[in-house]
Amino acid sequence: MIPLSFSDRLLGLRDSILSNPRFQRFAAIFPLTRGVARRRAGVMFDLVAGFVYSQVLFACVQLKLFDHLAAGPLSAEDLALRLSLPLDSTRLLLDAAESLQLVQRRSQGRYGLGQLGAELRGNQSVTALVEHHALLYRDLQDPIALLRGPGGGGELAAYWAYARDGQAADLSGAAVAPYTALMAASQPMIAVEVLHVYSFRDCRCLLDVGGGDGAFLAAVAAQLPELHCILFDLPAVAAKAAERFRSSGLSARATAVGGSFLTDPLPQGADLVSLVRVLHDHDDAEVMTLLRAVHQALPDNGKLLVAEPIAGTSGAESMAGAYFAFYLRAMGSGKARSFERLRDLLEQAGFGEIQLRPGPMPLVASIITAVKRQ
Repeated sequence: MIPLSFSDRLLGLRDSILSNPRFQRFAAIFPLTRGVARRRAGVMFDLVAGFVYSQVLFACVQLKLFDHLAAGPLSAEDLALRLSLPLDSTRLLLDAAESLQLVQRRSQGRYGLGQLGAELRGNQSVTALVEHHALLYRDLQDPIALLRGPGGGGELAAYWAYARDGQAADLSGAAVAPYTALMAASQPMIAVEVLHVYSFRDCRCLLDVGGGDGAFLAAVAAQLPELHCILFDLPAVAAKAAERFRSSGLSARATAVGGSFLTDPLPQGADLVSLVRVLHDHDDAEVMTLLRAVHQALPDNGKLLVAEPIAGTSGAESMAGAYFAFYLRAMGSGKARSFERLRDLLEQAGFGEIQLRPGPMPLVASIITAVKRQ
């Protein structure tokens, strides 16, 4: 048996005290501990009730409640008609949403946007993700079965078709359309984070690998009119990117190339490669295949930019440790990695000068840069 360290013994003492019902009752009424006890009880209840909170949010997004309230306050009666809900159910939803700061009571018994509701309405990336979570909720109906199984096999695995298909390059436009649309909704938000911490002004040509329909490249190109861009993704996805480039007037300096980074060489000519929320979707062996392909495509001293949710990031611990861990298990591919683990993989692939550049919103992504060693 491994002996307990001093810190283990202290933590064990803490656990025995906090789990003691007599101590819990004392802490709840003693003036010096009452405030802390109430806050901790609130945290505990929020953890227990979190699924209900998420379903209230899901209902608000599905019913487009925030859009209805955006033009000004409305009564429960007006909202019941607009939402096609019974009046008592409308009031139930409004009371629940008010408690979560999604809506707020206004004058004359009407309702308007709450602080969080206003923020959500202004962020289409998040509302698209909320609607997408219907798949995740169903896959997590039996979390024990998910943990005991190999992962994948549910609705998320089917949704992210490339993660389960050994012949991903042959996927049709219909097969890739749902997840490409979700990526298109979320990538502008990530582009804002990347542009906040990284300047592309020294870059002549940017290659975005796994770039979806080109939303990230389009956002970067809009800030840098001299930048040339190449997008590489599965053929059916690259075709959608080419359509975006044509419709946005970027065809003269943005090209979309189809292929699989697991089997095909990457396009040459870029001095910077970006991987935007790509690595965490894949297991280590596939990540190494991709990083070596990037290394091969870059010139000496070429640069790599990785935008990822990173495990262990201060302020975002639960995002990687709980959310992405279970999401990717349900998806059947990938893992959230710490900066140290990503640095090891980058070094193995031949990169140096590896730096972590935390963005203003680490819940969205942190940025890692690296340079190809000669």
